[in-house]
Amino acid sequence: MTASLVPARRRSAGQLLLLAPALVVGALMLAPLFDLVLRALEADAATVTSLLLRPRTFELLVNTAALAAGVLVLATLIALPLAWLTTRTDLPGRRILNVLAVLPLAVPGYVMAYALIGLSGNYGFMNAVFGVTLPRPQGWLGATLALSLYTYPYLYLNLRAALSGLDQTLEESARALGCGPREVFTRVTLPHLMPAMMAGWLVIGLYTIGDFGAVALMRYEVFSYALYLAYSSAFDRLYAAWIALILVVIALAVVWWEARLREDIRLARTGSGSGVRPRLTALPPLACAAAYGFSGTVVLAALGLPVAVLSFWLLREPVWPVLPDLLRSFSQSLSAAAPAALLAVLLALPVAVLAVRFPSPISNFVNRLAFIGYAVPALAFALAFVFFALEAAPFLYQTQALLVLVYALAFLALALGPIRSALYQARPNLEDSARSLGYGPVGTFIHVVLPCIRRGVTAGLVLVFVVAMKELPIAFLLSPAGFRPLAIQLFSRTSEGMLIAAAPYAAAIIAFSGLTVAAVLRHEGRLE
Repeated sequence: MTASLVPARRRSAGQLLLLAPALVVGALMLAPLFDLVLRALEADAATVTSLLLRPRTFELLVNTAALAAGVLVLATLIALPLAWLTTRTDLPGRRILNVLAVLPLAVPGYVMAYALIGLSGNYGFMNAVFGVTLPRPQGWLGATLALSLYTYPYLYLNLRAALSGLDQTLEESARALGCGPREVFTRVTLPHLMPAMMAGWLVIGLYTIGDFGAVALMRYEVFSYALYLAYSSAFDRLYAAWIALILVVIALAVVWWEARLREDIRLARTGSGSGVRPRLTALPPLACAAAYGFSGTVVLAALGLPVAVLSFWLLREPVWPVLPDLLRSFSQSLSAAAPAALLAVLLALPVAVLAVRFPSPISNFVNRLAFIGYAVPALAFALAFVFFALEAAPFLYQTQALLVLVYALAFLALALGPIRSALYQARPNLEDSARSLGYGPVGTFIHVVLPCIRRGVTAGLVLVFVVAMKELPIAFLLSPAGFRPLAIQLFSRTSEGMLIAAAPYAAAIIAFSGLTVAAVLRHEGRLE
């Protein structure tokens, strides 16, 4: 009896040690949003009504919905055929195509917007090289193109994994019942792709709703752009608070809608399946030519365009005079991203261990709270911390410490996912053995748990680091005076039409963002 109670007591002590920091993480997520609500409710009912019902608010809502719909449709039209070509056909070179299809993740949306702008105009790439003057892309079309070419790999990775793991016997049974290729795809394959489709749509939709860089460069007014203008230019903090709340509500509604749709899907197999690899469709020469034409167009638009335009502007003037400023901006980006990645991992560890090893309503609730920072649009999340710092911690306002904290909380989900997955794979009996040998909760974690989840911790650290290095909206609102990371330098120069001056910063961001692609490919296990 006594021997069995000791491990239980130690487990209870370990749970208590984890609960306190996990609750702090949850409080850090909720407190700024609560303060944002309080700031918005300072206005009387008449003022709130005038703010919400003004024509501009409705226009911003329509523009935001139109942009999200356009990006989702275009990203799907790109990702679905590419995923099918690389998994279900005998197209020669499909492994190379798979790598090229993911590489656009190294080109952030605002860099893609820079490339599209640099392509056009009297002094643009097309006029200088081919003598063709293209109109400057702007508005809905420009923002949709820039964001679609950057975000489609998120959907592509989900669809490719789903197509590779789909039970081949389902499609074989449909063929045996007389269904043609089109019927098999629409009635069997496509319904089984819906969970992966919705997962990719969720990521793309949330990113599009909260994007600031691409829409600002394309001069397309959506809620995120209006939020920045209301806070930084008009200094209308009340209207900015309400725009931020609208953005938060839209993002949470998208998450809720995706979860409800996913709950209604029932696609679990009733048997073990045959384990047969998917049948590869033999493409005739004409179909191969069409496939190469489609995939080549996508690769040229998503990769060739940024590289060509960037090379064109880099060659216009020597780079070495701006190297000191470039290195200074890189070091400033590094000085915020590195501690943010470390802090994100430290905050994610107690949340992950509590959720996996001590499941309960409280641990599940805290685990869900940890994803708020990633679900809420970046500008709204940053503005909430601006108000929170002004009210509760004025000594943090416009400091790098606040920027690091918001980075860590905004990207906490990126660190939490790999750590939680690693904990699910780690054997709990090793921890029980350590406790029986006299190790306490801290000793068990250091000597047993941490070595087992080392890869998950490293993956989370890398993901947060590379994303924070190219973050733009949070840096714009929270950077202290004189803090000019790479993203801000690129955006400010591009918005002022200084494309030559912006080129070195764009090149640095693309080169460094290649680490993101490497992390994604390694995590997905798709680089064969």
